[in-house]
Amino acid sequence: MKLSVARMVVALGLAGMLSLPAFAGTITWQIDPKHSSAQFAVTHLMISTVRGEFHQVNGTVVIDDADISRSSVNVTIDASTVDTREPDRDKHLMSPDFFDVAKYPTMTFKSTRVEPAAPGKLKVTGDLTIRGVTKQVVLEVTAPKPAIKDPWGLQRTGVSGSAKINRQDFGVAWNKSLDAGGVVVGDDVNITLDVEMVVPPAAK
Repeated sequence: MKLSVARMVVALGLAGMLSLPAFAGTITWQIDPKHSSAQFAVTHLMISTVRGEFHQVNGTVVIDDADISRSSVNVTIDASTVDTREPDRDKHLMSPDFFDVAKYPTMTFKSTRVEPAAPGKLKVTGDLTIRGVTKQVVLEVTAPKPAIKDPWGLQRTGVSGSAKINRQDFGVAWNKSLDAGGVVVGDDVNITLDVEMVVPPAAK
């Protein structure tokens, strides 16, 4: 009996350090697009930062609370939902100069490795595909927050992540040179993800 209690205390302690939902086994979470977004920031005219986001983020996150390395992430972003609060700029971003959404309507990220990092942090390595070009990207991710039950009885949790990419690597190459030197749009893009996830209700 004492041994069982000791094992329980150790298990709870490990779960707390990883900040993982208190579930046993593997849980498949569904991303809630109404409460999730993918933001980006890029240098403009070498003097300021322009920020935008994509509103439609969908996919699944599989969390194995016994072995986080067996977890996985699969995300799809609707490129046509780009929003920088300037309609003309958004139209340009959807054109062949940038995302070419008529030909490549979505961007995807599929994890290939999930591993612990600093306390409460995870490193998620995966394949990011933009404009049909796939490159390996590393996301720095917060460990999932302890799950809560929403007013409708569904279990929910949330994570945030960040990464930096070079847009040229994905063929997003449009630019113009400035007379004083430099370019209109920087190449480095900072990406931030804020994702809320839910366990779908069981089929009846």
